[in-house]
Amino acid sequence: MHRFLVVIEKANNNYSAYSPDLPGCVATGSTRKEVEKNIYEAIEMHVKGLIEDNLPIPESESFAEYVAIAEKPSTSSEVV
Repeated sequence: MHRFLVVIEKANNNYSAYSPDLPGCVATGSTRKEVEKNIYEAIEMHVKGLIEDNLPIPESESFAEYVAIAEKPSTSSEVV
């Protein structure tokens, strides 16, 4: 089994998705559910193509983190 990070972004009238570990593997959809389905199928097809071409399947090295910023930033310029 292979696992890949997927980034989903809301655009003006649709959604787009990509996997940082699979350059060029992208998808769009009019809803979040649709783009999730489309990126799954795109990744599946991408990996199948790599296998058929006897190319290595990249290891997933990407990860995601949320960064929390206080609503009222401190006035201190000290870096922690």
